[in-house]
Amino acid sequence: MEQPGDRHAAPEPLRLVQDLVNTVDLEDEADELDSPEALTAWVRGRGIDPGPEGFDRAGLDAVLVLREALRDVCSAHAGTDMPPDSLAALDGLLAAAPLRLAIDPLGAATVLPAPAPGGVAALTARVAAVIAAAAADGTWQRMKACAADTCRWVYYDRSPAGRSRWCSMAICGSRAKMRAYRSRK
Repeated sequence: MEQPGDRHAAPEPLRLVQDLVNTVDLEDEADELDSPEALTAWVRGRGIDPGPEGFDRAGLDAVLVLREALRDVCSAHAGTDMPPDSLAALDGLLAAAPLRLAIDPLGAATVLPAPAPGGVAALTARVAAVIAAAAADGTWQRMKACAADTCRWVYYDRSPAGRSRWCSMAICGSRAKMRAYRSRK
C-alpha cells in the first residue's frame, strides 16, 4: 500500500518487517491480508515458503497477531509502552521461529532462518533473522509507528536525531499540531 511515509522506506532487508506491518491501512480500513489466500500470495511474493498447503485461517490469525505485535514494538521505539499481551504474543511466536547462527570464513556471525516447514514458522523465522541483523547494525530502533492513533503506519526514521513521531509531517504531524493549536485556543 502506498502511503505518504513511503519516503521513509526501511533499508533492505528490514523492509520486510515494514511491508508486513503496513499491509493494513488503519485509516482507510484496507487490509491486504484479508484472507488465507491473500497471505499465501503475499508471503510467496517475498520468496518465503508458505508450505505446501499455503496458509489456513489459523495461520492467517497468527500472522495478524505477529503484524500487530510488531507494530506495537515500532510504537515502543517511538516512546510508547508496549502492551504486555503483545509482548507475550510476540515472544511466543518468536520462540517457535527456527533460527541458526552462521559463521562466515572471516569469523563474522549472522543469524539466519533455519529450514522450516513453511507457513507461520517460516515467515516468523525470516522476520526474526531480519530483526536480529537490524538490531546488530543499529537500524532496528529506527523502525517506528506513527504517533497518530488513526494511522500507526510504520516508517523508518531517517532524522539525524532519530526522534521523529509521524510517518509524514505534512499529513499526520500537521494534523497533530493543528489539534494542539486548537486545544490551546
